[in-house]
Amino acid sequence: MNAKERYELWLRSPDIDEQTKTELRAIADDAHEIEERFYTELEFGTAGLRGILGAGDNRMNIYNVRKATEGLARYLKSAVQGQARVCIAYDSRHCSDLFARESACVLAAHGVQVFLYSTLHSVPQLSFTILELKCDAGIVITASHNPPKYNGYKVYWSYGGQVAPKEADGITACIRAIEGFKTAYKPYDEGVKDGSIVLIGKDVDEIYYQKTMTLLTQPELVKAKGSELKLVYTPLHGSGNVPVREVLKRIGITNVTVVKEQEAPDGDFPTVKAPNPEDPNAFTLAFRYAEQVGATVIIGTDPDSDRLGCAVKKTDGSWAVLTGNQIGAILIHSLLSSYRDTGKLPKDGLVVRSIVSTHLADAICARFGVTIKEVLTGFRFIAEQIAACETTHEHTFLFGFEESYGFLAGSFARDKDAICAAMLVAEACVVYAQKGMTLYDVLMEIYETYGFYREKVKSYTLEGKEGIEAIKGAMVKLREAPLSTVAGADVQKVEDFLKPELTGLPSSNVLRMTLSDGTWITVRPSGTEPKLKLYIGAHADTDAAVEAKLDALMNGMDKTLSALLGL
Repeated sequence: MNAKERYELWLRSPDIDEQTKTELRAIADDAHEIEERFYTELEFGTAGLRGILGAGDNRMNIYNVRKATEGLARYLKSAVQGQARVCIAYDSRHCSDLFARESACVLAAHGVQVFLYSTLHSVPQLSFTILELKCDAGIVITASHNPPKYNGYKVYWSYGGQVAPKEADGITACIRAIEGFKTAYKPYDEGVKDGSIVLIGKDVDEIYYQKTMTLLTQPELVKAKGSELKLVYTPLHGSGNVPVREVLKRIGITNVTVVKEQEAPDGDFPTVKAPNPEDPNAFTLAFRYAEQVGATVIIGTDPDSDRLGCAVKKTDGSWAVLTGNQIGAILIHSLLSSYRDTGKLPKDGLVVRSIVSTHLADAICARFGVTIKEVLTGFRFIAEQIAACETTHEHTFLFGFEESYGFLAGSFARDKDAICAAMLVAEACVVYAQKGMTLYDVLMEIYETYGFYREKVKSYTLEGKEGIEAIKGAMVKLREAPLSTVAGADVQKVEDFLKPELTGLPSSNVLRMTLSDGTWITVRPSGTEPKLKLYIGAHADTDAAVEAKLDALMNGMDKTLSALLGL
């Protein structure tokens, strides 16, 4: 069926509620909008579903959520012996609580034992709960740091990480086998009454807090000196407000000022363009608070509290908003230094980073004698390395990170954890303050020791059907005619990650070019957003030299990609 036929099907179906039909009738004369909503179905992949809220096949709504959950339930019956167990969490976005309940109702109707958070909770807490309650799968309703019009549906597996391609393909096959809009369904109140839906209580939160605090490397020092740190925190209207503040208070970081305008959960995210701690503009209000209270560090978490952003005060009184790569480098250096100084650095230590993250991490790990591994973008690949550590015992996992502001220490959660990262950043502030250093001083010391590593990222957003086709076309053209030079610099090596036999990693739609001086350029479509992403990483002896190199390469690549995308 074409888009118009799918549109008419929704209007005719007795299984679609009248409110949804009213929304669809309102676009009856808008052919473009009908095409956008119905030209395809939301694709279920390893990142689950993500899309704009609204009625239609290509939108996030209760029908697509129920359908995805029906597919998950059917797959669980074939993959799990006995009664399956699934836990569900949700963030502060519009319809997140509704979608979470709808998912619980479908699963309960299939005889699945459901554990549902009764209040909004973070992604890392969901990951932790899967392992703690020995669940077979987990669902979190979130669209991470996307604008307010989006929501999403992410599925996790028994190992605590997002589903791998095998499970995702199996769930997708089950979803495609569903006819029409009807799914199994048990009313919520009935499920709670008969025990098939169990509300998760504070006892699970308590275990998470206790385990998170074990990751401190110098807890006594933080307890004694933590109150001297003046810190501003913004949850950006999301799920981090309660757990981040609770953990900080427990370890002794008591002088925390919260940005009041961004404290309460709000799916409109009214104070920011997008609730993304990667964007310096998200800290605008926090800067004002920091100046008022004399804070030296600001931290922020996104709506599902898996990403952490950080700004630190410089000696001249200005603020530096750190990149994800810089935060990762500081935390690696801080953790490994503390482990070494306290005699706790394991000989088989392992740090894991994504293929688009800074190579400064490699240099730091080399100096400490710690192994570093490179994995594809997506934190589930870091989760796989944690699981491998526990299975093979070849390494002790210490830390994993992505340049996109995702960090994780420990192994009791298997997705990026901004709550844990907030605690570790606060600890690093306290530890280095005893040496008269701020985190910015630490960063400068790292650069002086290892050289100046810098990275730049640019995203090309092309929404809709035409945008997706343009992104696909650009990747095809780059493969058909690989670049031999960029901004006058020779390309020494081109790696196509669609060829796992050459990269040693799973197949992925990524191209990486390496120049003769080690500078790397990576191009990939986003797995969760309508974007083509460009990453460049370089290394030089001085700050000015590395910035000049990056600027030239970014300008060259920008011209190339803009032409390929028809911009």
